[in-house]
Amino acid sequence: MIASCITPTTDTEVQDRALFRLMATSDVHANLLPYDYFTDQADQPYGLSRLATLIKRLRTETANTLLVDNGDMLQGTPLSDFSRTPAPDTAPDTAPDTAPDTPSEDPLNPIIDAMNALGYDAAGLGNHEFNFGLAWLQRATGQARFPYVASNLTPAREEDRFWASQLLLHRDVTCASGATYPLTIGLLSLVPPQILTWDRHHLDGHVTCTDMTDIAERLVPALRAEGADLVIVLAHTGFGPEASLPGLENAALPLSRIPGIDGLVTGHIHDVFPGGKALAAPGTEIDESRGRINGTATVMPGFRGSHLGVIEFDLLRREGRWRLCAATARALPVAPHHAETLPPDPALDARLAPAHHATLAQTRRSIGTTTAPLHSYLSLLGHNPAERLVAGAQRRALARAVEGGPLADLPILSSVAPFKTGGRGGPDYFTDIPAGPLALRHGADLYAFPNTLIGAVVTGRELRHWLDCAALVYLQVAPGARDAKLCNLEAPGHIFEVIDGLTYEIDLAQPPRFSLTGEEIAPGTSRIHALCYQGKPVQEDDRFLLATNHYRAAGSGPFPAISPDRWIMPSRALLRDLIIADLTEIGQITPPEDPVWRFRPMPGTTVVCRSGPGLRHVPLPPRFAGIEFLDLDDDGFQKFRLAL
Repeated sequence: MIASCITPTTDTEVQDRALFRLMATSDVHANLLPYDYFTDQADQPYGLSRLATLIKRLRTETANTLLVDNGDMLQGTPLSDFSRTPAPDTAPDTAPDTAPDTPSEDPLNPIIDAMNALGYDAAGLGNHEFNFGLAWLQRATGQARFPYVASNLTPAREEDRFWASQLLLHRDVTCASGATYPLTIGLLSLVPPQILTWDRHHLDGHVTCTDMTDIAERLVPALRAEGADLVIVLAHTGFGPEASLPGLENAALPLSRIPGIDGLVTGHIHDVFPGGKALAAPGTEIDESRGRINGTATVMPGFRGSHLGVIEFDLLRREGRWRLCAATARALPVAPHHAETLPPDPALDARLAPAHHATLAQTRRSIGTTTAPLHSYLSLLGHNPAERLVAGAQRRALARAVEGGPLADLPILSSVAPFKTGGRGGPDYFTDIPAGPLALRHGADLYAFPNTLIGAVVTGRELRHWLDCAALVYLQVAPGARDAKLCNLEAPGHIFEVIDGLTYEIDLAQPPRFSLTGEEIAPGTSRIHALCYQGKPVQEDDRFLLATNHYRAAGSGPFPAISPDRWIMPSRALLRDLIIADLTEIGQITPPEDPVWRFRPMPGTTVVCRSGPGLRHVPLPPRFAGIEFLDLDDDGFQKFRLAL
């Protein structure tokens, strides 16, 4: 273990000091190039290629470096997601039922190729690495020239392990004097145990995933005992509760208190530390200037390649041992404010050019036309034509699956959520598809995640519970309030499920019934009123078939899990592929305009909402004609006033 540094008093001691620099990426989500494949626009202010320029620059400053990734690198754009299977070009009833775990001859994965080229030393696994199954993940990571580590993940059979539980990396470190000494770095990597829920259909019976804090408390001393001079933890987890709770998803704060961790890399929630949103946690020591949380050097490097995490260790060699004098963390942006955006790395751009052009050829393929714009600027206010196209495709696929069976007579509903509503993605992170030709990239934009379709029998009582969970994205609004804040900015927009096939009202005068963790915080209340199916009130014991995705059915976020024995899995094809095939078969799309839901009227009450600046450039539905546009907020979102 590195002892605390004693201030050096001689020239020799000064000369035996060394700077060791850890560079970390996290949540890049396959944004290798500064290109948005969904909008077909280049020169975006993010991407691994821009980070490569920064990585190479920092390597010229010191030879003592380590480059690691903290997970969610392998999934997220058409470049990654379309590379695993051919683009769909069949009608919905013959859409490929390709199991993600089916072995096939794989070309070199472009993400792994880029990481190899940049000389990554190690990588952890994020939750989205499991979206395509363990066999796919094993094939992809098997192409890496660096090790993968997952410390709290255990295979059912040891012979199926293709990752390390912990690593000891040995590096020669050069001091200011020119002398070189060996340094041993212990590395752990942690993934939220919720992966067993989110990707249950891939992981159930194949792996177990234990609590992140528990395993770190056990393995950090073990790494020290094995000779680690520095211990670094790659934790694919964000800032959540201060206390360590069993199975915690966002456990960065309790992890920062574990003795013996010298550097902590965090992620998962797509934020930045130091320098991002204010991190307020009672009892937590936060030092933004040095990048420390509870005394531990901690970094969170944004997402999509927006930042590079850097932790610098000031080391002193004395009496044959390394001593840690100081550790500081920074999150370096590729597009700093009031400064020029870092250019992409030409060598990496050239290396990725074949995969990039192949992806463009797929994403630009025509799949039909739309007679009206499809956007998510008003998705949280009841204008949901984009999501309803997705809902229709889900409903039709489920109807085909149950046709002629015992469930065929049940009414089919479809639950969908908007994936792009700003949030941590920023003011440009919205779906915005103009009327006219539809390309495959538009279909992928409508459904960017690699989920599969699940059907389940549900009751009216469960539907109300489901919708009350979704309605937690709104703050409580007092009747008669003027310019009250509408949305809870801590709640991601993708929580807001809309159940197509029903009509209902959301009563903002009521408090949210559930918290973000699904805890019932206002028992006996409900925000959902006038819940009807085909104009008739939904009764508690009414039965329906609900089309949703495996992530939601497994009980993600605040939503209760639907028991797997009630699941109907009509296809293992990705929902994205089913939707693209459905749109292709229809040809010309006329998006539905009639609202599924609305806010319960509150005369004399106004709220202030925010959306993307692009809202000013799309035609507003008649019921939103009274919107009053205000200024942009500090984050660049368009504010506006809405009368309830």
